[in-house]
Amino acid sequence: MRVQRPGRRAAWVAIKSAYGGGMIGALGALGYGLIRAEAGMARRTIGEPNETPPDPTGVYGRYLGPSLRLVMIGDSSSVGLGCDTPDQTPGALLAGGVARDLKRRVRLDVVGAVGGRSADLDVQVAKALQNRVDLAVIMIGANDVTHRVLPGDAARDLGRAVRTLRAAGAIVVVGTCPDLGTVQPLLEPLRSVAAFWSRRLAAAQAVSVVEHDGIAVTLSSLLAQEFAEHPHLWSADRFHPSPMGYRRVADALLPSLLEASGVEIPVSVPVSSSVQDVKIAAAVAAREPGVAVETLPGEEGIAAAGPGRLARLVRRLPLVGRGEPDRRESDEDRGPQEGAVQEELPSS
Repeated sequence: MRVQRPGRRAAWVAIKSAYGGGMIGALGALGYGLIRAEAGMARRTIGEPNETPPDPTGVYGRYLGPSLRLVMIGDSSSVGLGCDTPDQTPGALLAGGVARDLKRRVRLDVVGAVGGRSADLDVQVAKALQNRVDLAVIMIGANDVTHRVLPGDAARDLGRAVRTLRAAGAIVVVGTCPDLGTVQPLLEPLRSVAAFWSRRLAAAQAVSVVEHDGIAVTLSSLLAQEFAEHPHLWSADRFHPSPMGYRRVADALLPSLLEASGVEIPVSVPVSSSVQDVKIAAAVAAREPGVAVETLPGEEGIAAAGPGRLARLVRRLPLVGRGEPDRRESDEDRGPQEGAVQEELPSS
């Protein structure tokens, strides 16, 4: 079956989501006609990506001892569509960053797919779990919005994936749905409708992730005002990030991934930390770039039954000047430790 590419579908974000949510009726016939015209313009501008993302799979870091396995799961953002070389992809940046800061070899595998939706995560997770997974990063949501998937349904699919990975012993960090309302080719009122549905999904995702003992990091920074002011953060299609844009994404995800892994060196500067009801925390995180929603340990944690479920809302600034991520080894450089038994990491 042919997979519909997200670039081609992106233009229909607001039309289909607005129609499904009844917002077209509020806009009236004139507003509906305007949205249709704007969507057609956006579709022609964005086009359909036909390039193959670079493959970053391999071993990162030159250290003795057992390796860790990191798996990238999700949609085109998880595979780095828009990058020119493997080392520019978010998987390579995260694997290299973990190797550098944990002083461990990291085996990176990518099971995400261009056009992926939350309903596809069961298949991707099953593929990932054919071997042991120590660290899993999920980036998903944009195609759920473009395909009119209800936020609750998409969030449940994501939560099930997080639960399965956590049950297998993996640390799970999720980059929530970016704010599609700031995609450059979209005009008003198309932009406002896209923003509404993507933020709504991001909030639902954060709740589901934390309820299943994962860590949710808002990726609104992926398409935030900074991207509007700096065109070099966009790839040529103006829908996917450029290599520099993906570096910003990795910067937002890496501190949570490292701290959950038990790194003993400072990896970020905590700007603020508070304990909130999980739904309030999720709503705040959906509007703020780079904010993580995390579980609380013990009986006060999010898994506790009953109302008033709590989560920690943390805003971090990644430390700068840490050096480049470790590079991928070439095949001839890989040592005998690649197949060694892997060590346990602490649960997040």
